[in-house]
Amino acid sequence: MVYIRDSCFSCSAGKHLPTDPPCNVISSCSISIPRAQLTTTPSGSLAESTMEFLSRPHSIRISEVTCDSFRIGWAAEPGDAGRVTHYFIDLSRKEARDPNRFKHKDVPTKLVTKAVPLPMTVRGHWFLSPRTEYSVAVQTAVKQPDGEYLVSEWSEVTEFCTGDYSRAHLQQLQLKAGSIAGRLRPFSVFYRNQNHEYFQHVRLQCGGVMPPVLKDSSGSVGSPINGALSGVFFSCNTEFDTGLPPNDSPYGAARFQIPAGRLFSPDTRLYFADFYCMYTPYHYVVLVLAPSGSQGDCFCQDRLPELDPAHNPFLTRTQQEGAEPVYSHAHDVILEVVFAAPVALAHGMLGEISGHMLMSQTTANAKKDPSCKTCNISVGR
Repeated sequence: MVYIRDSCFSCSAGKHLPTDPPCNVISSCSISIPRAQLTTTPSGSLAESTMEFLSRPHSIRISEVTCDSFRIGWAAEPGDAGRVTHYFIDLSRKEARDPNRFKHKDVPTKLVTKAVPLPMTVRGHWFLSPRTEYSVAVQTAVKQPDGEYLVSEWSEVTEFCTGDYSRAHLQQLQLKAGSIAGRLRPFSVFYRNQNHEYFQHVRLQCGGVMPPVLKDSSGSVGSPINGALSGVFFSCNTEFDTGLPPNDSPYGAARFQIPAGRLFSPDTRLYFADFYCMYTPYHYVVLVLAPSGSQGDCFCQDRLPELDPAHNPFLTRTQQEGAEPVYSHAHDVILEVVFAAPVALAHGMLGEISGHMLMSQTTANAKKDPSCKTCNISVGR
């Protein structure tokens, strides 16, 4: 047990610590503890003499993990309960090279709260990101009348991983995307650009059927479909002046086109999956088309907001009585459509692209711009 002066704690905003933090929730205060004034570390090493006063917290329990919060509890000696006045929590992104090493320069990582009933909730999008591995350790402390703290040894280091965006978070993204989607323009085909070798492989090795592939890590880190949903990826945006698909492509000189009704039929369901940009003026909206009752549909039902096919700002199918369906896409965003089932080449037409190969516009494993105010929400990136 060591002494720490009360004056060594400061909020990241430069204010004094709140005297009454929310009950059993840490969500608004991060602190900086100068390393010179700490005589213990999360690994448990001691730099100065200690005394037996508070037991070392142990048996850390992490539960109810979301993309920007978690609940934490631990065990200690029964006699400590009436003495402890504060908790110190040291949180750090897990280091691949040394998973038990804390990296204090990744600020803010140190949190403080008055002692509250356990387990308690830790929440904060500014220091928690979705789908990220973290290490956490805790100390308990007793504030003395002279302003000093008696502090326990650090607990063992415990690791956990934050979750995906929830449906509510995706609905926030959906609203932001809808606000810039622009007017709807008609289209008639979905298209898939690839190199000739890809389509040759599909013919020879896959029986002429394009198999679903796992969604990569492009876009928002917290999108539930990244690395989890398989599909065949299509575009549908058209040129403003011609109403036809563009001649340029970042993916290859061969193009497969399929009538819109083959993929976007009354037997498919439409879901919103992501909204992002890549440090450019262009914004991308990721949608999922899943045949009703398919494995992809079951995956999306539990995780993604479903869109009304006839009334949404991104991709619509409308039909007047006795008329053919009309398909429309948003003009001011680039749509990436994931069809969550195999697609046969026989259902469409394969052709050649005459324009340039714009490799700089590929979105393969592209990282989202975390500073863009248009396409980010306050739950990490």
